[in-house]
Amino acid sequence: MAQPLLTLDFLDKAVPTAEATPAGDVRVTAATRTGRQRKLYIESYGCQMNFSDSEIVSSILFDEGFDTTDDLANADLVLLNTCSIREKAEQTVRMRLKQINSHKKRKPAMLVGVLGCMAERLKSKFLEEEKIVDLVVGPDAYRDLPQLISQVDGGQKGVNVLLSREETYADITPVRLNSNGVSAFISIMRGCDNMCSFCVVPFTRGRERSRDAHSIVQEANALVAAGYKEVTLLGQNVDSYKWASADGTEHVNFAQLLERVALISPELRVRFSTSHPKDITDEVLHTMARHENICKYIHLPAQSGNSRILNLMNRTYDRPWYEERILKIREILGDDCAISTDMIAGFCSETEEEHEDTKSLMHFVKYDMAYQFFYSERPGTLAARKLADDIPLETKKRRLQELIDIQQVHSAERNRRAVGQVHRVLVENFSKRSQDDLSGRNSQNQVIIFPKQNFKKGDYVNVLVHSSTASTLLGEVI
Repeated sequence: MAQPLLTLDFLDKAVPTAEATPAGDVRVTAATRTGRQRKLYIESYGCQMNFSDSEIVSSILFDEGFDTTDDLANADLVLLNTCSIREKAEQTVRMRLKQINSHKKRKPAMLVGVLGCMAERLKSKFLEEEKIVDLVVGPDAYRDLPQLISQVDGGQKGVNVLLSREETYADITPVRLNSNGVSAFISIMRGCDNMCSFCVVPFTRGRERSRDAHSIVQEANALVAAGYKEVTLLGQNVDSYKWASADGTEHVNFAQLLERVALISPELRVRFSTSHPKDITDEVLHTMARHENICKYIHLPAQSGNSRILNLMNRTYDRPWYEERILKIREILGDDCAISTDMIAGFCSETEEEHEDTKSLMHFVKYDMAYQFFYSERPGTLAARKLADDIPLETKKRRLQELIDIQQVHSAERNRRAVGQVHRVLVENFSKRSQDDLSGRNSQNQVIIFPKQNFKKGDYVNVLVHSSTASTLLGEVI
């Protein structure tokens, strides 16, 4: 596979768990070779939702005569599926577009487009001022891609960044890009109604809407039939999923949807991301406890450990609320349930004492893993309009490093709990270090490495863990 030309360190954060999917990841389309005339190359930046969206785009364009390619030089259409969550993410995409346009000079017929979260805010700059792309398409307008490409083929620019209150792409079967054939994403909802003051998502992805529950179960069934062993239900805030049938006779919340998917097969592992602390219910936790195949792992972003800062962030909960949710997780699912988080260091007006509150929350919870950032003001957000970004960069970086140091200790401590226990591991691939070892994850999302023997990708294997690091467990099959 062609490798990205850039170092994707633009999120300034720690990712203690090596196999996790950080918000700064990038993925390139794998090649399909079905004889279609035109070649599509997609680089997807950022979150799992973007990776899922790229699969939808590939499906739409496959039906329009595009195979995917992993070689930029062979592409007829190059799309960057962008992330706006951090300023440096946008800088990285701009640099990448300049590199891609150097290819276009050698191949003038190549079309270049920007998808996703940068589309609406930067459409004029990309299309008219800087003239570095041919089309700009927002996350709710992917069905319009064939028409927009036809416009560009005819010599015009193509743009559609309108947001929708209805679009869920429920009827589109995604082309599974870069799939290991074992795990797959299923998007269950789009958009977000939470107006966190630091976040651009409500402005780039629109209002929240939930996908038809039957189409979700149907997609999961199809994945099982194709040999997949694990699905991750995706949404900006999965706990607020709610769907009702047109005639009003059927209502499904997230706990009920989770159970429907879990009941498809006991051999199908079910994960989900992301949960919002204000919305995760006891019903969801009890559903997880009832079904062994619902993984005991919850990503529950705190963002801060101080109630005043949480109020400025418009998170709609305070520290006592968050702590109560953590205690309820431990009560219902036990101490072995893995919990991860997001933390922001140096948010507007944060004092040293309030930073200490974030550190103390980390000690209270002892997260298995954390995505950690220093605050970066995003244009158009409530914080950019109403709050001063007044913490010096050096202070932000120092506070971030303190959070990273704490998390490294906690990650190692949580991994040590697994030593001496037998874990059911779903084999996902070879170890990155040796073809003699396999790599997989347990229910808690911990990566476990063990000797290959006669096992293969997609097998469930019982592994006795004998040692650990901050990011990995090592074991032997029993």
